[in-house]
Amino acid sequence: MSEPEGTPCHRILVIDDNVAIHDDFRKVLMKRETADSALEQMESALFGAEDEARSAVVFEIDCASQGREGLEMVQRAQTESRPYSLAFVDGRMPPGWDGIETIRHLWQESPELQVVLCTAYADYSWQEIQSVLGQSDSLLILKKPFDNAEILQMAHALTRKWELNREILGRLNKLAFFDQLTGLPNRSLFMDRLRQTVDKARCYNHTGALFFIDLDNFKRINDTLGHNVGDELLKAVGARLSQCLRASDTIARPMEKFPMAARLGGDEFTVLLPEMGKPEFAAVVAQRITEQLSKPLELGSHQVIVTPSIGIAIFPQDGEDVDTLLKNADMAMYYAKSIGPSAFKYYQESMNAVALKRLKIENHLRKALDRREFSLRFQPQVDLRSGQVRGMEALLRWHNEELGEVPPTEFIPIAEESGLILVIGEWVLRTACIQAAAWLKQGLDLPRIAVNVSVKQFSQKNFAAMVGNILAETGLAAQQLEMEITESLLAQDLPEVLAILHALREMGVRIAVDDFGNGYSSLYRLREMPIDCLKIDRSFVGGIEGGAKDRSIINAIITMAEGLDLVVIAEGVETDDQADFLRSKECSQAQGFLFGRPLTTSQAETLLREHRN
Repeated sequence: MSEPEGTPCHRILVIDDNVAIHDDFRKVLMKRETADSALEQMESALFGAEDEARSAVVFEIDCASQGREGLEMVQRAQTESRPYSLAFVDGRMPPGWDGIETIRHLWQESPELQVVLCTAYADYSWQEIQSVLGQSDSLLILKKPFDNAEILQMAHALTRKWELNREILGRLNKLAFFDQLTGLPNRSLFMDRLRQTVDKARCYNHTGALFFIDLDNFKRINDTLGHNVGDELLKAVGARLSQCLRASDTIARPMEKFPMAARLGGDEFTVLLPEMGKPEFAAVVAQRITEQLSKPLELGSHQVIVTPSIGIAIFPQDGEDVDTLLKNADMAMYYAKSIGPSAFKYYQESMNAVALKRLKIENHLRKALDRREFSLRFQPQVDLRSGQVRGMEALLRWHNEELGEVPPTEFIPIAEESGLILVIGEWVLRTACIQAAAWLKQGLDLPRIAVNVSVKQFSQKNFAAMVGNILAETGLAAQQLEMEITESLLAQDLPEVLAILHALREMGVRIAVDDFGNGYSSLYRLREMPIDCLKIDRSFVGGIEGGAKDRSIINAIITMAEGLDLVVIAEGVETDDQADFLRSKECSQAQGFLFGRPLTTSQAETLLREHRN
């Protein structure tokens, strides 16, 4: 008769050199009707009343005649993930191991196994047992002769204890080794598995891969939509990663050969591919992960799209130890992120040089302000009809004693990523305002000073107040300051961006959109935003002499700006032909090498004096 579904079934191993004893244990433990009312009352008194489903326990009995045979059965049960919960071990089993030696080996293989040592009074003293096995609450002594009730009571009690211990250990294991948000393995478990995998790859000449995954723009989603949505996003990413790795060809593999995904913390995830036929296979998996993670997600009332940047390190060639491998995969991830969203890149040795240079730049950048290594250059913005200077754009320059002249294209992105742009940007704004106020005090004609502002600066809640304080400190009139923002900032439909723009407009500060034409701003956004000026991106100006498309784009921008009552400045003007075309389309102002390279303070002052005279 089959047992009811859900009935607990415990495997019990009997190790005794007397085969007749095997039959006795089977008769006692496998016939449930022998559990008479007296035993049930005893269990009820000891453990409390339980429901019928819980108390209906089924025992599966296996027997061995010697300790070595019993150990082999325990090992096989562990491998099959069907472990024994209890073993009855005879004290004397000549000619093999005795009971104590057998138990010692069993616990080495299965430490949580509950054991009953069946012994005659003269076999062992308690001190002798402890000297070999130590103190343990997993061992009970059953003195011979014993009756059925003792065996049944011990079987019920110890298998229940084993079950409870496994539940507790399972919960503790989950808390210690699994991420509570996503359910994926955490850093501790992943690092342990990675060490084992790398060691085996070295020993057996296997090739594997480590992925380091970072979510693009996760912080923006988290800050904009809230941490609850961010948490749901991380859960969904964890689920999708797990789904990507559930390939049908891994079903029959041993556990240590399974691909493994883990969450290291924040929005950083890792994937381990223990064995691959070829390194190129990693690209297939990376592409699968990218496609899955980039699909839109419905999180409450929001539709969210998040893309991954993935760095891939192949072992053992990219690192024979865990730390090197992680560092190289991380480096490859940053390289992928610099290329654009949804990118994955393999680690290359050349990345080391790039990373070391970046680290050196960042270290020096942190000390640049205190060492007074920054300076400003000023590029004139001129009226295309009269040639008069209509403004100066302040451009940041950095000279370091060790690094020399560091191009802005190298240090500005690092300042952005590290957050140093906040203090550096404030220094640029204050210094530019001080210089403009000084020129005006000398009677020089400077309608405006233009200062670039990063997205990170503009996102600060106190930005408008900081601008107002600097204007008050320097004495520069607000209408003579122009803030240049990137077009990508306009694409962010955030209430705080609009609030800061209106706060600056109320002060009288002018707003220009830099590099216009390369971003994602819409006509609606331009109409709603308090904008004063559009600066045509130099890539379009450079294409004036090369084709009709760039000329058509420039003409459309100028026409649109005229309809919105906006000033237009063309950037990167270097030839007379470019200037003539812009004049023919009634572009009002321009800047570029044709009218002047970025000038030092004294050179800019000389230029302003010449124009005044």
